[in-house]
Amino acid sequence: MRGILASSIGVTCAAALALPLAPPATAGSARPAPTAEAATRAAVTNPSDVPGSTQSLPLRPLTHDRASGAAVLGLAPRAVRHFSLLGVIWDDPAAHLHGSVQVRTRAAATGGWSGWQDVETHYTDHAADPGSAEAASDRVRGATAPLWVGESDGVEVRVRPEPVDGTESGEPGPGDVPAVPSGLRLELIDPGDADTDTDTAADTEDADDSAAVPPGDAVDGRAGPMTAEATAASAANAGLVQLGATEIPELDVERTRQELLTLRKGELTEEQQAKAYIGPRPAIVTRRGWGADESLRDKGFPYTGKVKAAFVHHTASGNNYACSQAPSLVRGFYRYHVRSLGWRDIGYNFLVDKCGRIYEGRAGGVAKPVKGAHTMGFNTNTTGIAVIGSYGAKKPSSKAVKAVARLSAWKLGLHGMNPGSKTYLTSGGGNLYGKGKKVRLNVISGHRDGFNTSCPGGKLYSKLKSVRSTAARYQGR
Repeated sequence: MRGILASSIGVTCAAALALPLAPPATAGSARPAPTAEAATRAAVTNPSDVPGSTQSLPLRPLTHDRASGAAVLGLAPRAVRHFSLLGVIWDDPAAHLHGSVQVRTRAAATGGWSGWQDVETHYTDHAADPGSAEAASDRVRGATAPLWVGESDGVEVRVRPEPVDGTESGEPGPGDVPAVPSGLRLELIDPGDADTDTDTAADTEDADDSAAVPPGDAVDGRAGPMTAEATAASAANAGLVQLGATEIPELDVERTRQELLTLRKGELTEEQQAKAYIGPRPAIVTRRGWGADESLRDKGFPYTGKVKAAFVHHTASGNNYACSQAPSLVRGFYRYHVRSLGWRDIGYNFLVDKCGRIYEGRAGGVAKPVKGAHTMGFNTNTTGIAVIGSYGAKKPSSKAVKAVARLSAWKLGLHGMNPGSKTYLTSGGGNLYGKGKKVRLNVISGHRDGFNTSCPGGKLYSKLKSVRSTAARYQGR
């Protein structure tokens, strides 16, 4: 993905041109405290760790908003190490950023600057349940959604506070301009290079799934020794595929039913076996397939009980990506969730790109009830499926919608759930339902059904009725 376009000396010189210089200290004077510019300079000149890296740059006051008088924070245009994904984080995960975040970036290949782009500010509703060990970690931070910008080497950012329209518990009143959360930092993510990235011409959402990632290239071509963490993550899919596999192949309906009976041997009565409904297993790119650095995440795998529902999300990361870049996006989300937000692993159980390819998310086994951090309050007994992109104004591709239906039919079928029905879930606490509240929801629900959020975007949410009926049909209902 990334070519070496400049030596470290060249990058340092570029940074020097972009950043103001501090006056030299006089003899015997005290060493000045590090500034935001100094921190940025260090980030530019320090070598990147492999694979991937994160640059964390503090935001500082730039000017004041004329209408409200509130301080506008951000960064002036500056050179940075290569990155492809960005987001803004802050200290308190419970704090809200009332305002807008806009960025523009410089393309590494051309040197041209993009126009201003909006970053989705409401994102930490994709998180672990309140009171859980993952949520209580002192590493957890508040954050915007990540934004994919492609390979870049320059950035400018503005955070502009805005008046609130309504009141929430403990929040400012209508018309007030609340202070932005403390500890604002810009996170610049380099997802690193991996054998998973491809450069195929047939790389659009209308292309065949097989053309998007050629067999024997991205998902079948990885080799080399596996770490203990990688071995454990791969072994969690035992019974589905051999150790170290980069893709779990699809199965037809009959072979999937036989696999189900094997996986649940001794659990089902003869009557239940005869009435077992399950959709054919779709192909799934494993964590090894998309190039996960297993040393980033926490060890061990958190499990929940029976998977009673699937929550559908979008990543809110923009739609300006090629399907061949999807493994890079997944690696970027993973690093952002773990290193920047402080979660134990990537939050979603599965991800789907716009060409309909499915990726294993949180480690622990795709057929197992892995507890994710995707729908605050409803991570227990559920699975989270995120479609890569932003679907508030743009329609999801038909291939992505079909993939969500196929994945749901299989995953829910493993636990005897009808995708077209409803079920009861107990809330772990959130802004729609208090902790302990029993809620009746669709077995395939949108994120907004369990939390007050725009996710998964209106255009994707409107497709869920079709997803439910299609998934039920895949199960033979």
